[in-house]
Formats: sequence, C-alpha cells, structure tokens
Amino acid sequence: MQQHAVLHLDRDAMPADTIERVAQVLRVQPDDDAIDHLADVFTLLGDPGRLRLLTGLLACDELCVTELAVISGLSESATSHALRLLRAHAVVRARRVGRRVHYSLRDGHVRVLLTMALDHVTHDHG
Repeated sequence: MQQHAVLHLDRDAMPADTIERVAQVLRVQPDDDAIDHLADVFTLLGDPGRLRLLTGLLACDELCVTELAVISGLSESATSHALRLLRAHAVVRARRVGRRVHYSLRDGHVRVLLTMALDHVTHDHG
C-alpha cells in the first residue's frame, strides 16, 4: 500500500465497505515512479505537433524526419527536437538507413494507446 494514501485513510470515519474498496485499490495502484513516468508521457502526448507526428507514424509504419516535418507542419528542426523527446520517453524508435533516420512507433502499446485515444475523441458521446 502506498504510504501517502494510507495516512489519509481515517478508518473511524468510513463504512467498512468503503475501507475495503479503498484498500483494494491501493493494493494495485502503480508506485509513484510509474505514475510520474506516465504523467511525463501524457504531457508529451498533450502537444498537437507531437500528436501529428505520432498519428503520421500510426498511418505509415516508418517515416523519416523530412516526411514527418511535412506531415506535421513543423520545421525539420522542431520535428527532430520533438522526435528526440518522444524517443527519450520510449514512445518512438529510430533506425538509421544510410544518411537518413527512419522513425516508427516504439511498440504495440503506443499504437493501442493512440488508436484508443483517437477512437475516444471521434466517438459520439451524445
């Protein structure tokens, strides 16, 4: 159980079923490092330019910086910078082919995350 959450659990002020549900959730909660890393990834995904790069890679498995710059509407310099950030957080990977570097989504988890997020925002919630 996470220590900071346990400190706020006033057992005398809560019904037994609430205490059990809270305890059950706290047993499976990710640790603070995992939550911090997840927050960093979502912060990266919160930028429209980086999202255009990622949706480009979602549509085409592998693209170079020049292609991604055109797709995203960013300069090549801004594209390279965004890709460095995404690579540092294991969202994309790079593969050198001669003088060019080709980028792709890091793994199926990233693909699923982007696909589900796009499905969510395009779904009629009415």
